[in-house]
Amino acid sequence: MKIGVVVHGPEIVDSGYAEIIMKLLKEYGQVKARLGGTMGRTAVIDAHLEDQVDISQKLLPSQSVDKFSQEQYDAIFLINSGKSSLTGHTFGCKVSRRSQKNPPLIQIERPGEADGTVVPWCPDLKGFAEEISKKLDLKVVLPTEILGNIIEKTLCTREDHEVCRRVAGVSPNENIFVNGIVVGRSTSSDVTLVAMDGIITDIVGGKLKKHGVEKLGRIDLENAIVKTGLLRRSMVKPRIVESEKYDSKLSVSYLNHAAEDIYRLRNADMVVTVGDDTTLVAADILYRFNVPIIGITDGDLDKVVEQGFKAGGSLIVELESGWDDLIGEKIFFELFNQKETIEIENIENFKSELIQIINKTTRCYNIKYN
Repeated sequence: MKIGVVVHGPEIVDSGYAEIIMKLLKEYGQVKARLGGTMGRTAVIDAHLEDQVDISQKLLPSQSVDKFSQEQYDAIFLINSGKSSLTGHTFGCKVSRRSQKNPPLIQIERPGEADGTVVPWCPDLKGFAEEISKKLDLKVVLPTEILGNIIEKTLCTREDHEVCRRVAGVSPNENIFVNGIVVGRSTSSDVTLVAMDGIITDIVGGKLKKHGVEKLGRIDLENAIVKTGLLRRSMVKPRIVESEKYDSKLSVSYLNHAAEDIYRLRNADMVVTVGDDTTLVAADILYRFNVPIIGITDGDLDKVVEQGFKAGGSLIVELESGWDDLIGEKIFFELFNQKETIEIENIENFKSELIQIINKTTRCYNIKYN
């Protein structure tokens, strides 16, 4: 039997259940695992599981499911540990619907928790799902038992140019992410996103973050990836991975979007990051590869991870509110010549040139060294 495992999110890895489930499934045949999503990649690295879970590609969970389907796997397990059973089941439902027609999909959701479940999204695999559920001491929940609740909680309506989408499983005072960008914060447990002509204009039950909406731009709200809370909830000990860089030349890269693939910068000698959330997430990921950052921030910080780490040699430039994008753009044009990566001769000289550009524009800033 060929069994595929789609690992989604850091919590299923941090809890140790990703490894437990893969070991269990090996009793039934050949097992191959790959990541679905991006935030789980750091957890896989921290857990020393990159030899067991393929993290080489940046794939959506549904794309990982499709890949296993195309490779004719007999069963595909989607393993996840959402904030609640509602958010987990909503996620599984969307993955099932976005995947190619009728994938042989079984979801294992929140193992180890009181409301942990196994969901056979493919009816033909109900018996297999029941057998796995007994070994993991989890309850089997059929799709028909949860679909009505999910549809009610995540109703999306269209009228003329306006789209309204309810967000499931939100708690008050949580970040609201759309396609990886923080667009606001919840103020209640009943949240609805409103978009006009593809631009988010309101958050009913929440507070809109205009700067995040500007970065996000025009989207298809009905099919966008919406998350709430922290990107990684666990308190972890980060693992430092040796650099794979063999080039003697020094390189510096520029990053102004936290939703981009930060891991492709793992062999840079330094990365300039623009924006508070981008800086926090990039610094935390690049810490694993001992890559320092220069963060251009303005204090508009949303807590997106439980802990944040920075490599030695990093520095954070704190500007007045709203100035980070302006300064970042100047740095990109004047220092990077509009290139994502440049070669330099000396890190300290590069830092000095960057500070000079800031000095020409404003004297209202503060530098924090790491």
